[in-house]
Amino acid sequence: MTTVVPTSEEDPALSVVRFTAEMSWAEAGPEVAEPQVTSLCMEAQECMIAGRWLDLASLMITSADLVFSKASEKDLECIFTVICNLVKKPESLDESLEISKLISTKIAQQPNEKPSLRLKILFNLYNMLESPYGRFLVYMKALEVAANGKVMDHIIPSFKNTDTLLKEWNLGLQDQRQLFLSISNILKEHKSSTKENLKFLTKYLATFSGDDAHDINEAKEEAAYTIIEFVKAPDMFQCDLLEMPAVAQLEKDSKYALVFELLKIFLVKRLDAYLDFYTTNSELLKSYGLVHEECISKMRLMTIVDLASNESGQISYSLIKNSLQIEEDEVESWVVKAIAAKLIDCKIDQMNQVIRVSRYSERVFGVSQWEALRTKLTTWRGNVANVITTIQANKVAEEGTQTMQGLMIR
Repeated sequence: MTTVVPTSEEDPALSVVRFTAEMSWAEAGPEVAEPQVTSLCMEAQECMIAGRWLDLASLMITSADLVFSKASEKDLECIFTVICNLVKKPESLDESLEISKLISTKIAQQPNEKPSLRLKILFNLYNMLESPYGRFLVYMKALEVAANGKVMDHIIPSFKNTDTLLKEWNLGLQDQRQLFLSISNILKEHKSSTKENLKFLTKYLATFSGDDAHDINEAKEEAAYTIIEFVKAPDMFQCDLLEMPAVAQLEKDSKYALVFELLKIFLVKRLDAYLDFYTTNSELLKSYGLVHEECISKMRLMTIVDLASNESGQISYSLIKNSLQIEEDEVESWVVKAIAAKLIDCKIDQMNQVIRVSRYSERVFGVSQWEALRTKLTTWRGNVANVITTIQANKVAEEGTQTMQGLMIR
């Protein structure tokens, strides 16, 4: 297969038009092919002379699409590099944006055919664009190709840069929602880390406020799914879902009210509340794929955290035994599990049959927790200021004493 090599004799765009046209009409015979190729090249020249770059892009992308299955990947990469370069031609950013939309939409139309190459072309186009919003639109098409073409491994590494990209793109809420949900769907399909998936689902749900009653209704299924995934996750013990409007709406929803109640149990209640819930809703839990024994284990750890939040900082073995509904010889092993999960820091006092808690994790981190943290930081800042004042006062006093001693010696 001949590779497209731009020369000084012909514009690269015209070379691509000629190459793709010849390949498209090759089977028709020279009598039919030559007039068609000539016609397409003349049309391309007219677009270039008149500065009609969007029309030229449309002509080139249509021809290139016809040969996508015939040309080698090396040729296709060269062809689309020239086509993508058209976004640099217009003086108007709006026209450049339209060209990028045209190219990226066409590339995403048949994701199962050479999906890795299509992703490569889209990232090439992304890097050529000056418009931040244009880059966002191309990235969304890349997500589409990655998901539908089953080449998610190629794009998942970029998710760690999402916060940086969001600042660059400066997106509105609707676009943010679309981005977070698309990423979550890819992670879900890829069966990636539950924590990563829940991170983007939480970001998605956080874009809704109580004011947009119409929009918030569309988040119900994702809110319920997020709750269930949080409950299933054996290593997740804290979330900010409870106070989110998109999640709170489930409390009065006929379909998902019990799911919301389950979230409340796992975030603010103890094991006995879960067991009561299970008694009347065991079939519901099974329908969501929740395993009763796993839920009990997680709720026991959650219960230890709740006990640790007691201001006395001391929990008796008997209280742990009764609250976790376990045997007395299991108390220490469950405390060790809580320590291993980094839910608490404590000392086990076997002599007095108590554990002394020095730190515990918050199960919910909402407004009240932020206020408590602010109070602690204010107190800490005041204490540090007092220490500094005392040190400075002592330093002045010491310097004064040394001066007096010096005068006495003289």
